[in-house]
Amino acid sequence: MTTIEDVELVPREVLFGNPTRTSPQISPDGTRMAWLAPRDGVLNVWLAPVDDMADARCVTDDTDRGIRMFSWDHSGERLLYVQDTGGDENWHIHGVNLTTGETRDVTPFDGVQARIVKLSKHHPDTALVGINRNNPQLHDVYRLDLPSGELTKIVDNPGFIGFIATDDLEVRAALAPTEDGGMVILTRTDDSAEWQPLLTAGPEDSLSTSPLAFDASGERLLVVSSVDANAARLLWFDLTTDEQTLVAADDTYDLSDVRLHPDTKAVEAVAFVRERIDWVVLDDAVAGDFRELLALDDGDLQLIDHDRDDRTWLVAYDHDDGPVSFWAWNRDKQAASHLFTHRPELERYELATTEPLSFTARDGLQIHGYLTFPPRLERTSLPAVLVVHGGPWARDTWGFGPEAQWLANRGYLVIQVNFRGSTGYGKQFLNAGDREWGRRMHHDLLDAVDHVVDAGVADPQRMAIYGGSYGGYAALVGATFTPDVFTCAVDIVGPSNLKTLIESVPPYWAPMIAQFHNRVGNPETEADLLWERSPLSRAEQIRIPLLIAQGANDPRVKQAESEQIVAVLRDKGIDHEYLLFPDEGHGFAKPVNRLRFYAAAEAFLAEHLGGRAEPDTTPPDS
Repeated sequence: MTTIEDVELVPREVLFGNPTRTSPQISPDGTRMAWLAPRDGVLNVWLAPVDDMADARCVTDDTDRGIRMFSWDHSGERLLYVQDTGGDENWHIHGVNLTTGETRDVTPFDGVQARIVKLSKHHPDTALVGINRNNPQLHDVYRLDLPSGELTKIVDNPGFIGFIATDDLEVRAALAPTEDGGMVILTRTDDSAEWQPLLTAGPEDSLSTSPLAFDASGERLLVVSSVDANAARLLWFDLTTDEQTLVAADDTYDLSDVRLHPDTKAVEAVAFVRERIDWVVLDDAVAGDFRELLALDDGDLQLIDHDRDDRTWLVAYDHDDGPVSFWAWNRDKQAASHLFTHRPELERYELATTEPLSFTARDGLQIHGYLTFPPRLERTSLPAVLVVHGGPWARDTWGFGPEAQWLANRGYLVIQVNFRGSTGYGKQFLNAGDREWGRRMHHDLLDAVDHVVDAGVADPQRMAIYGGSYGGYAALVGATFTPDVFTCAVDIVGPSNLKTLIESVPPYWAPMIAQFHNRVGNPETEADLLWERSPLSRAEQIRIPLLIAQGANDPRVKQAESEQIVAVLRDKGIDHEYLLFPDEGHGFAKPVNRLRFYAAAEAFLAEHLGGRAEPDTTPPDS
């Protein structure tokens, strides 16, 4: 009889340590490649000629949290990256001069968050950036001169949450919240003109309406919206004639990705995430490229980057049972060259496959998700972990998931559910989650448990609930509202009190607070509702062991959200473990912290579910 011990154990370091290489970006002229890779255990940016990637050098010098997001400027002379401090999400923009090696913080303001608004090949030495320096709730738009670092404010933000600029770096569109929780897209004809509403979306369409890009003329605006439809679709708005043109739509699934011609902004292809990513080609000019790329690999295709002339594309293939694979595609030769996989050491292990899940909820709503089974084990009465995604306005997708592989390798059936309120399945499904935190959204999770138990593949006596952010809240709900369903629970940065959660959102979320009121509840008028749906209100009902992990600098779910429920657990003598990371925020960016958490979680699950565990070799002082 095959047991999980017959499958080689995948070390946590392989799954949750730094990737070997990831996130390639090609220079505008197509001659150099940059990517993320560790130096002395910290992710930094590396650079090499395209034709000799072995001749690589590290061009950044982060020694703490690691760099996770970067891009080329259009001159090809600089790399730009963002970094915060200790997970506080006050992102600063840093520029690296590739000739001199100088790195400069171009937004060196304390307590300020900066974001890149627009880069353009027509203005290679300029960037538009958003900075909430004058008002922590609102990002004004500045013109940044990249060689000198000089900042010039060009837009005072009157209450908008996002801006769209033309390729000539003219700020001509914006997205603004409305008092009722909706959204309005506004446009203007020049810098001195008044902003005029183009499309107003009510609260039911607020999460699936946004402007994307102007065409080359600046006279048409590409918009994603579910207004007058169930699912988010793609439309052109002609700003001179008010004409709308439908580009792509699906009745059930929201648009998930768009490939635009880099110069004309013609829509060449779109993607919808059904069970997997489904690309739809709309322009014959790229039909051959997509045909070859979709045949090249059986993973899900993702478009990563392209050079200035659009002759070289960088693409990735996501697999459920192996590392992400990165390729360069030469459009002139119609030939692909493999760059690297993000964790090549995974290729020596037997990994699990992920299968689609669907069932009917107790009120008749169709729910989708994924199951990942332990390799080679008989699919009968397995210990299981219900892994709840964050957001909640997000969704689980098919592909490589380190947590799913980790849990399956330890002997657990992994259950992932796109419960009501998840995105991607149209606004009716999304809005079915409004004011259903701790109620029907939780019922969908319980119905998923019943589904796999009734199918005979999961053991109801060995069932954990696990998640981060909203998923952490769901884990706390499982432990407090329905403790008889679960054997144990793992909460990562999850809120325990919905009233204090909403009252303490980061300042740059404040303009969108009406959405929280509509979709979760209003602390001023619905305090009783929010308390009723808060795990803290039922903390005394906890009868199962809990593992709680929190970042001390989390700006979204403050440390108090964990502390207040941990205080009850301590007072009542309820079995629990509490991990507080002083140098993290909303999640764990530093590998040593990730490994410390996963070692604790693995031991916790092994104790209560009976799976296997790798010994904890994390340094004791970490």
